[in-house]
Amino acid sequence: MLARNAESLYWIGRYVERADDTARILDVSVHQLLEDATVDADTASRTLLAVLGITPPEGITLDVWTLTELVAMSPETGSIVSSIHSARENTRVAREVVSSELWHCINSMWNAVPERQRAVRRVGPHEFFTFVEDRAATFAGLADSTMSRDDGWRFLVLGRSIERVDMIVRMLMSRVGDKPTSPGWVTVLRSAGAHDTYLRTYRGALDASRVVQFLLMDRLFPRSVFHALSKAESCLEELERGPSARIGASAEASRLLGKARSDLEFLRPADLLDDLTGRLQGLQTTVRDVGEALSRQYFHAVPWIEWNNAEVNL
Repeated sequence: MLARNAESLYWIGRYVERADDTARILDVSVHQLLEDATVDADTASRTLLAVLGITPPEGITLDVWTLTELVAMSPETGSIVSSIHSARENTRVAREVVSSELWHCINSMWNAVPERQRAVRRVGPHEFFTFVEDRAATFAGLADSTMSRDDGWRFLVLGRSIERVDMIVRMLMSRVGDKPTSPGWVTVLRSAGAHDTYLRTYRGALDASRVVQFLLMDRLFPRSVFHALSKAESCLEELERGPSARIGASAEASRLLGKARSDLEFLRPADLLDDLTGRLQGLQTTVRDVGEALSRQYFHAVPWIEWNNAEVNL
């Protein structure tokens, strides 16, 4: 597979997942601000912007509408609209290796954004967030049903899995320091699309340690950090297809993912909350380092080599 196609598929997976997760987080946060008058909108909005890595504007008081404009509608990098645009551009570049159904899905989503933005001002932002979540789910379903399980599929799932790790870690970082029974943990579960599954798993018992354990270490929930790391590691193993290394992993990205996954796999649940901030920061560093390692390993073209005065001796 061409390096440019591999890179485009990887970023398609990341950008669609980013748009989906950001819409989930913002939907829950906006509902909370609208329903609970005791929550300070400016403080809550700035906390959310910090979690998402978006620099908040200075000199103005943030409210629900300002937050929605910044995180959802802004053309700047990091917003939902920006992620949809980037996903569409990468799909256009990789048009030769994606199915027609996938291209139609992301292109129609992109074309519908202006009208959906205008509707936000008439009926509120919830419909826009639901639209993004539904189209992202449709995109994932079409990818599952129309793409061969080849290298292109693996790069797409690899990007989606790595972005999922990053977003779940950001959600948890926003609640470090909250009380074990704080309603903020319910917000995290809902933002991750994990609330119902968590309640079924733990029979409705809400506790900070269980929430963190579920989102970081659960082996069956597809949005947990452990599950996403395992999926990304599996994709890399299939992409490399080389002979098994006798000492350690053969590539830096595989080594980083394997270490992060094993650290969670063999961590005692009782120790999970010990230095939670450091653990989450370590996972964020791993995501960044894995992205750089993948770029060096797969996406950078080999420089042109010109042979001068080459001779063949027979």
